Amino acid sequence: MLSTLTTAVLAAEETHHEVNQLLAWGIGALTLGILFALVFALIAFGAGREHS
Repeated sequence: MLSTLTTAVLAAEETHHEVNQLLAWGIGALTLGILFALVFALIAFGAGREHS
């Protein structure tokens, strides 16, 4: 079992994948936009409520 795992890890280390930087930045920007929208909605919803 250990040798199979070691072989798989070594094979994964030897392969090199090109990462599309534009896609990575796009996904990051989209995620950040969604998070900011959710925070804005949370603040807007909570602004009209009284503190308890």
